[in-house]
Amino acid sequence: MNHAELEQVARALVAPGKDLLAADESNPPLAKRCAAISLEATPENRRSYRQLLFTAPGLVNTSAA
Repeated sequence: MNHAELEQVARALVAPGKDLLAADESNPPLAKRCAAISLEATPENRRSYRQLLFTAPGLVNTSAA
């Protein structure tokens, strides 16, 4: 990626009306979430949980910008 492409990506990330969603939760906290609902913390279940976060209908920005 050259400098111009990198700059274009950076500007798109901080464009008005856009936000970032940090989704780098490590396995131990995610395993606790699974345990709370009696779900085994398998790689497939963790993947499904993360996918649900990105595909939930009606997902809205709750940050105070």
